Amino acid sequence: MFRTALRNLLAHKTRLMMTALAVLLGTAFVSGTLVFSDSVGSAYRDRMAKSLDDVAVSVTGGGRPGLGADAEDRSVLDSGMVRRIGALPGVASVRPSVTGTPVIADRHGDPVGGDWGSDGANYVPGKDGKDSRYPLVKGRGPASEGEIALDVRTAGKLGVTVGGTVRMAVDGPVMTKKVVGTVRSDDPRVSAGAGLALFDTTTAQKLFGRPGEFTELVVSATPGTDQQKLTADVRRMLPPSFEARSGKQLAATESRMIDEQTSSIRKTLLVFAGISLFVGVFIIANTFTMLIAQRSREIALLRAVGASRRQVVRSVLIEAGLLGLIASAVGFALGLGIATGLRSVLNSTGAGLPDGPLVVEPASVLSALGVGVVVTVLAAWLPSRKAARIAPVEALAAVDQAPAVRSLVLRNAIGAVLTGAGVALMLYVTTFKDSKGLTYAMAGSALTLAGVIVLAPLLSRPFVKLFGRLAVRLSGISGKLARENALRNPRRTAATASALMIGLTLLTGLTVAAVSADRGMATMGMKDLTADYKVSSSSHLGLSPEIAGTLAGRPGVAAAVPLRSAGFRSGDRPATALATDVAAVAEVTDVRMAGGSLSDVRGTAAVAVSETFAKDHGLRPGATLPMEFADGKKAAPRVAAVYRDNDVLSSVLTAPALLDPHLEKVRDDQVLVKAAPGRAGGLPRTIKEALGGNPVVKVQSQDDLRRAEAGDIDDVLYLVYGLLGMAVVIAVVGVVNTLAMSVFERTREIGMLRAIGLARREVKQMVRLEAVVIALFGAVLGVAVGVFLAWSGGHLLRSSFPQYAMVVPWGRIGVFLLLALAVGVLAAVWPARRAAKLDALEAIGAQ
Repeated sequence: MFRTALRNLLAHKTRLMMTALAVLLGTAFVSGTLVFSDSVGSAYRDRMAKSLDDVAVSVTGGGRPGLGADAEDRSVLDSGMVRRIGALPGVASVRPSVTGTPVIADRHGDPVGGDWGSDGANYVPGKDGKDSRYPLVKGRGPASEGEIALDVRTAGKLGVTVGGTVRMAVDGPVMTKKVVGTVRSDDPRVSAGAGLALFDTTTAQKLFGRPGEFTELVVSATPGTDQQKLTADVRRMLPPSFEARSGKQLAATESRMIDEQTSSIRKTLLVFAGISLFVGVFIIANTFTMLIAQRSREIALLRAVGASRRQVVRSVLIEAGLLGLIASAVGFALGLGIATGLRSVLNSTGAGLPDGPLVVEPASVLSALGVGVVVTVLAAWLPSRKAARIAPVEALAAVDQAPAVRSLVLRNAIGAVLTGAGVALMLYVTTFKDSKGLTYAMAGSALTLAGVIVLAPLLSRPFVKLFGRLAVRLSGISGKLARENALRNPRRTAATASALMIGLTLLTGLTVAAVSADRGMATMGMKDLTADYKVSSSSHLGLSPEIAGTLAGRPGVAAAVPLRSAGFRSGDRPATALATDVAAVAEVTDVRMAGGSLSDVRGTAAVAVSETFAKDHGLRPGATLPMEFADGKKAAPRVAAVYRDNDVLSSVLTAPALLDPHLEKVRDDQVLVKAAPGRAGGLPRTIKEALGGNPVVKVQSQDDLRRAEAGDIDDVLYLVYGLLGMAVVIAVVGVVNTLAMSVFERTREIGMLRAIGLARREVKQMVRLEAVVIALFGAVLGVAVGVFLAWSGGHLLRSSFPQYAMVVPWGRIGVFLLLALAVGVLAAVWPARRAAKLDALEAIGAQ
């Protein structure tokens, strides 16, 4: 039976090639994902290991007072701490570090580094005048306030060389620094695309912290020193608010973070790989069903000469196993190319993945091969059982028999139960007011999709008949033959269409959900905003309080209202207070009052609260609001007013006098600018010029804010389209395979049609129309199921995302249907040509 299986595999190379392609593509996706995640993880670890080469102990201080803390318990890292740690046995050196976030302007005045931003640090020269963390490429390290060193990538982006100048800022005015050197860095963030700027220690402290204070102390050990013991010695001499971690602990922590990041990427990609393989199951099962039907005479002869049912099953499964093994091996090799290309594609979108060799773990090889073989064998199991049940006399009497009515009735009953259960669960999900129904939604989606797949043969009949009428009117006899061919074996038609349906269900559902969320995000925070522009900091460190005053006096500016915030606790509940010019806030946002008056909110004695906050805390005008700030101090202002919930304002609105004393550094989160009538168009340039072209300052119109809120959704959606594209390609392979096998089965029939006068052109048209029927049936079914799942599942978002409202993007859905039409036409090219080239006499004589 093994020889029989091998002979059958070799005898049907062309027919099995398309099935192997489905396995190959799915396995390539799996292997590419595994190799990609292993390679990226290894590259990150290599970079991390280099950056921690000489780190025995890392000391960080922390003691900014928190809630309930003693304000005097404020621990800092200073020169005294450096000396005390340096005196410990086994310490070779102590390198004090100061880090921060500078914003460096490119030639257009925009921040360099894009979404990654820039990192700032101090350059600490050793006895040789060099800092081992940052090997010099050209020039020297910075030594005075007016000097800066850049990493080579940042210098290249800016087009600046040693001796040139750059403009930069932190959270204040623009500064010009002279570039005295360029360096290399093993920091993964810098390798990913972030900028790097180095300063002398005194300047770094002035820019990013306080004079004499450091962010971190990096301790290097003498050879032979026990790292764990040294860490314990350092920890014993530190105040409680300090933290000391060994280099091994840092490496372990970084390694865990890398594993978590790569694991999330791996899981996401494997989900789409699983979808592709699931689609491939339909193709494999369909192919083996047709092959077994075509070989029924051969199987009958084997049974007649003594082969048992178990041997027939074993023969088919061996054939499937060999096919899966060969396809998986080729797929794994293709997966290596996918892993390489995936890194390049993601880096082109700004992912900034580090370079490194491909890492092929034995587990990845075994997993990819095992998955391909198991999927192929499982898909072939039911067809093999069907082959074993064929009685020899029945098989010898007829090559192809229609499916038993009883089996279709049973299938339809099972499909109706599954679909009904799935739809009922999804309708139940619509009653949930929060995300607790997620498990029900996932189960309901799976049951609905499974039920529709099982019911597909029943659903195909009315669709094919309806489309067939149109095809007959347009194409005459070719359309009628195409309709009859599609109706002849509804299970085959349904299985082929289901492969395409799965991909389009996911595409449609995700598109509807994403477009709906996109629309909701576009309105979030915009509904109550009446300002024309928002001015904020690209470094996320806040804006100088002088900026609002500077802008208020500029031509074309009707109002410039600063907003700054601080956290506090009221009882055991955390909340956020927003301080602003209460008298002017109505110029930039639509404030609607529910009680009291904003004019009474002034000084430290009174606040206004949102309607929801008031209900949650049992407050009304005249009540007292207990507040405990991050510095441990308390206040009890009177509630002077209650306003309707506002997307721009937070839960509590105060005057700056109440909030400012509790801020470590007074900074505005943003400044909302209202333009004078007819002056909005040129205001961004006016604002930039008024602030000296500061790269820290980011000016956004309402349209900019909408795009910023919603832009990431489109990026993710297009990435999903690309990942689901593999499933669609496999579905196309399935249509081609089904048509090719169908043409082979109907060789004599096509010969008869040619003999009685059917032209080659009409034969081609018949095959094309059959392909279009199958593709459009799968597409319509997929779009319908996808819209339903998106509608019912979308209810889970509304409690946490009130702006979410379902939007059906008919334009994109129309594109999906056109794509399905194109799939049908393209998939029919080869089978149609093959059918048209058949010689009539030879075809009539074929067995």
